Amino acid sequence: MGFIAYRIASPSEYLAITGYGITDVKIAKKAWIKPGQRCTRFDITPVNYTFEVQAMSAEKLPFVLPAVFTIGPRSDDEECLLRYARLMSSFDKLSHHVNELVKGVIEGETRVLAASMTMEEIFKGTKSFKQAVFENVQLELNQFGLIIYNANVKQLVDVPGHEYFSYLGQKTQQGAVNQAKVDVAEARMKGEVGSKERDGMTRQNAAKVDAETKVFTVKRQGEGAKEEARVKAEVKVFENEREAEVAEANAELAMKKAGWQQQAKVAEVEASKAVALREAELQVEVERRNAARQTEKLKAEQLSKAVVDYEMKVQQANWELYNRQKAAEALLFEQEKEAEARRATADAAFFARQREAEAELYAKQKEAEGLAAMGQAQSAYLSSMLGALGGSYGALRDYLMISSGAYQDMARINADAIRGLEPKISVWSNGGGGEGDASGGGGAMKEMAGVYKMLPPLLTTVNEQTGMLPPAWLGALPGSTSKTS
Repeated sequence: MGFIAYRIASPSEYLAITGYGITDVKIAKKAWIKPGQRCTRFDITPVNYTFEVQAMSAEKLPFVLPAVFTIGPRSDDEECLLRYARLMSSFDKLSHHVNELVKGVIEGETRVLAASMTMEEIFKGTKSFKQAVFENVQLELNQFGLIIYNANVKQLVDVPGHEYFSYLGQKTQQGAVNQAKVDVAEARMKGEVGSKERDGMTRQNAAKVDAETKVFTVKRQGEGAKEEARVKAEVKVFENEREAEVAEANAELAMKKAGWQQQAKVAEVEASKAVALREAELQVEVERRNAARQTEKLKAEQLSKAVVDYEMKVQQANWELYNRQKAAEALLFEQEKEAEARRATADAAFFARQREAEAELYAKQKEAEGLAAMGQAQSAYLSSMLGALGGSYGALRDYLMISSGAYQDMARINADAIRGLEPKISVWSNGGGGEGDASGGGGAMKEMAGVYKMLPPLLTTVNEQTGMLPPAWLGALPGSTSKTS
């Protein structure tokens, strides 16, 4: 069973953590180590590596290059630390493996570089040779996460049996001795000649100063005149440039005016040509009409009247069809414009109608509420009236019709219906005269009897219009009881 541990690295160390919850390698200075994880410490302190690299120049001359390299992991780059942790953290920096790795890189790059240079170039360009070795080795060490903190290349040494540098040193030493002897002789000569030269130089310098003073004065005056001429020339050049710009602007304006005039003339010519073309077209149409007219005249002379009438009707129909098409197109255009106007008006009026509809809906709602309240009030009124009349529907109906004046309105309407008709009133009789009829007596009673005989159809009409039945003492309608509703 694992346990959790808290690990802290020293200032020159880092922790490389792998295992549970970590995809590759985690670099940290301090961390909690959980179960399933492994922590490895690695030191980033630079280490000195001393080598004596045996190389060969382009002339196949061998030599020894003593060098000391200070190399260590790159601490300011996390990617380099990750590469070093993956590849090198399991080895000690002073181990044989690391030493051979660094030595192999340095020797390989040094030999490759030395093979491309002559011995003279290597000897005279030690600084540039060192810099080239440093850069090439660093490129190779980057893949291991290492950086060269310092590189010190010592003096080149001969390989035993090949004393090139010794002979070169002797040559240089002998050349220095000979040069020293020459320098001493030259110094003595210069001492003797120098005193003489000083006297002559003094007199020469005095004359030279006088001449230079005069030359300087003339030169200053000439420079002043030249500067004045230069300023005048610059002013003239500036004025010429301005005049050139103005001339260029005037030329451009003139070109534009000419272009505009040309366009105007072209437009005028095109307009005149268009008028002439239209006139020619109209003239052609007139000629064509004249030719058609002449043709029709010849047809009228040569063909029968029926054929002529037929042709004329066909031409007239075509002309009317053309006129109707043009009229229809004009009407369609007007209707489209009117439709657009109506659409805009409809859009504008839609909102107003919507508001009016909302107001009307609100008014109708209130009206409905009033009608409902009135209905409830009338229902209560009728219920109380029906209770007061002992529950008699007929009595309630008669009361309501009398109170509302329905009978008077019915009488007026019936009278208006037959007004001006001058109706003939017939007295009905049942055919029973008796003795009184035969003798002509009892006339008053006879008329009353006739009026009474008119009551059945009258009561039937009243019943049809009002639904009321006559009282029992007056009579009964066919198919009904004598009881009053």
